[in-house]
Amino acid sequence: MLKKIFITLLLAIANLYPVFAQPNNRAAQSAGTQVLFNVRAYGAVGDGKNLDSPFINKAIDACAQAGGGTVLLPAGTYLSGSIRLKSNINLLIDAGATILGAPQEMNAYDSSEPFPNPPAFQDGGHTYFHNSLIWGENLVNVSITGQGLINGGGLLTNDGPQDRIDGFSNFGRATPQPPSTVDISTVRVGNKAIALKLCRNVIMRDFTIIHGGHFAILVTGCDGMTVDNVTMDTNRDGIDIDACRNTVVSNCRINSPNDDGLCLKSSFALGRNVICENITITNCQVFGFYEGTLLDGTMKQKPDGQGRIKFGTEANGGYRNITISNCVFRGCRGLALEEVDGGIMENITIDNISMMDVQSYAIYVTTGRRNRGPNITAKSTARNIMISNVVATGVDRRSGIILQGMDDQPIEGLRLENIRLVFNGGGTKEDAAIVAPELNKAYPEPRGTLPASGIFARHIKDLELANVRFSYDLNDMRPPMIFSDINGLEIDNLKTPVSAGVSAATFENVRGMVVRNSPVLDQVVSAENSKNGKSAKSKK
Repeated sequence: MLKKIFITLLLAIANLYPVFAQPNNRAAQSAGTQVLFNVRAYGAVGDGKNLDSPFINKAIDACAQAGGGTVLLPAGTYLSGSIRLKSNINLLIDAGATILGAPQEMNAYDSSEPFPNPPAFQDGGHTYFHNSLIWGENLVNVSITGQGLINGGGLLTNDGPQDRIDGFSNFGRATPQPPSTVDISTVRVGNKAIALKLCRNVIMRDFTIIHGGHFAILVTGCDGMTVDNVTMDTNRDGIDIDACRNTVVSNCRINSPNDDGLCLKSSFALGRNVICENITITNCQVFGFYEGTLLDGTMKQKPDGQGRIKFGTEANGGYRNITISNCVFRGCRGLALEEVDGGIMENITIDNISMMDVQSYAIYVTTGRRNRGPNITAKSTARNIMISNVVATGVDRRSGIILQGMDDQPIEGLRLENIRLVFNGGGTKEDAAIVAPELNKAYPEPRGTLPASGIFARHIKDLELANVRFSYDLNDMRPPMIFSDINGLEIDNLKTPVSAGVSAATFENVRGMVVRNSPVLDQVVSAENSKNGKSAKSKK
């Protein structure tokens, strides 16, 4: 009798939940308190030929309607257009699973969302989110995890729709041109692997992205985000964190030979100024190898590979309370901190950085007045910046460190401590005669050779250099340091070789200088003493 009752009960449960009765074709499965929604049960085949995104979205919808859970992509290749995330969902890309971006001719990506025309104050890539391989907006408790692969496949590597429409001439322009007559919302082309906007409590962990389009990951206006152990081997930007707060990026490897690796921004993409704040970046690696060669292990160096960790250029809101630590740069450009759009950059701490084969400047800190935004009246401000324990080898001959404020708004409170740079060298007397222009209204990317081989510093209040050491593989005929318009300069324990007939440093309009434990500067400090009386001091 009990056996008959038990069998009857099992049949009743099977009738109530038929998907549980087929273990190899389950739509939903309880795993403890977590509910799994297997995309195969909703029609996805994972053969890399048939379009699976409609069925993946069907599984996501079912998961959301059930109150949330995990949408599982088991091993297989899932040809996809836009995948639309929902709140309270974990998209689990299992080991052996690949999400493959559909080619553009399949018209499988969502249309770009409407945006006030023209979006003149940020790049088009920062304006549109829906035309992405995976996207979400106004979500809470959303995650993408698993040891699988996201292959952007057919994603574009340019800004996206506007690059294909005649008349879209306002991208990158501070002064809008006549609006386009083209309805951009009808254009369905994909250009990002992952795009999230205005989301809270976000986790991205353990997966890999190859060929991520214009942005492998773009997150804008998000609060409370963790990105951990994600590998990106892509053509353009790796991850852009735009106008976000309370974010941790850790243990990531990012190869981006043609654009920035890990980039903080505070653009006008939300239609208002929003500061990027409370960000921690730690234990990450950035590279400038040819796309795909990080994953295949060959690591082929691209000439002038970009990569790097960067703030900017879009910086309407600014950056506050940022820490970067224990990161490696290899075969790419160096660290860049740029505030040029009327925002503020303050309370920045960078520590324990290793760089090899630096393709441009090792450290670049700048403010400017590009002012790409509506009705900007504020001056870009930078203050309270600490950079310490940096070792860089193979630094490009153009120069090593650029610290550049504005004549009417200097950078305030900048300290470099325990810096060791090994330069390629080879600078000439002609290089030493170069007059560096002040291009603070231009795009803030230093490209040319500077007249100083080591440090070029201009328009700074309270600059401290402690335990700084330079060396050169080739003789360099430029002064290692040039200081111009510095109010408060302290140098302690600086060591550098100096070529015969070359001054160790050049000072122009430097007030309140104190030099300690730096014999290489004795002669030039003595000359400054003679010229300026007691405003310059050298102490053993």
